[in-house]
Amino acid sequence: MFRPLILFVILGAMLALILTSAGCTVYAERPVKAFGEATGGEGLERALWREIQQQDWKDLDAHIASNFVYITPAGRWERSSALEHIEKMQVQDYSIADLTTEMNRDTFVVTYTIILQGSLQGQSLPNQPQRHMTVWQQQKRGWMAIAHTVFPAEQKPNVTSP
Repeated sequence: MFRPLILFVILGAMLALILTSAGCTVYAERPVKAFGEATGGEGLERALWREIQQQDWKDLDAHIASNFVYITPAGRWERSSALEHIEKMQVQDYSIADLTTEMNRDTFVVTYTIILQGSLQGQSLPNQPQRHMTVWQQQKRGWMAIAHTVFPAEQKPNVTSP
């Protein structure tokens, strides 16, 4: 008398377990295609590189703050000079790795390694990993990049302590 009931409970539990575990893998990860789809620091960064690759300068411009600062081994650029430099890039492909995101209230700090394939003013982009950091801040117009740094991955930043 109890055997069918126990068998029914066990089969029901197994079915529930199978259905809930399958739910986690039914939908594949959907890559961010635009800034409006980004829900975190990683999505914002991927949208940034997608816009650069597709040369969608209008959308990129709308997400760069007026006080944006761009730091590279070549120097420090303000917003307009930085955008001029970025717009000269021809990015055919890129690969992002080691991405980390830290959030503090209305700010994301995103760090990662990137390998770019393409050119800048007719010169091939270095096919070496670079370390990048972008600071994103939530403003009235949405998420805005307020700072971006670039340096070769093998180069360690010069850090001094007080």
